[in-house]
Amino acid sequence: MVDLPADEPGGAGFDSAHFRTVLGHFPTGVVVVTAVGAGGPVGMAVGSFTSVSLDPPLVAFCPDLRSTTWPTIREVRLFCANVLSEDQEDVCRVFATKGGDKFAGVGWHPASTGSPRLTGVLAWIDCEIDTVHDAGDHQICVGKVRELGVERAGGPLVFYRGGYGSFES
Repeated sequence: MVDLPADEPGGAGFDSAHFRTVLGHFPTGVVVVTAVGAGGPVGMAVGSFTSVSLDPPLVAFCPDLRSTTWPTIREVRLFCANVLSEDQEDVCRVFATKGGDKFAGVGWHPASTGSPRLTGVLAWIDCEIDTVHDAGDHQICVGKVRELGVERAGGPLVFYRGGYGSFES
């Protein structure tokens, strides 16, 4: 076990590397959040996706303020969260990079809002942005679910301690 003294710089008693290491022990599913802006389709991989409310149906994800994709999604106010399958690590890595045509070689078709539904995902959730909240170096985007579905059976892509894997029940 690694604990840092309470007098570490930053006022919280620990540094950002320690924070990341500890939170890395919490496994997360991986989604690709997509939208279509004036320049065409955009997308980014996120591990912060969650259900917020059943009534009304709300979901959320937390984009980094340094993201070059987030401003487009925020501007169009529509997005589709694509739940990646355990065999889609390559898709995740493409959408986790900055720049380039992330949709080259990735199949998709438009959801009812026009946002890309990626081929081969386990499930998808098509949304309209409801609210956005500031949260440190990220924002919290809450989306109203407009349409959703399950595409196929299979295990999810999971991110844990800096690596990708799968889950079996």
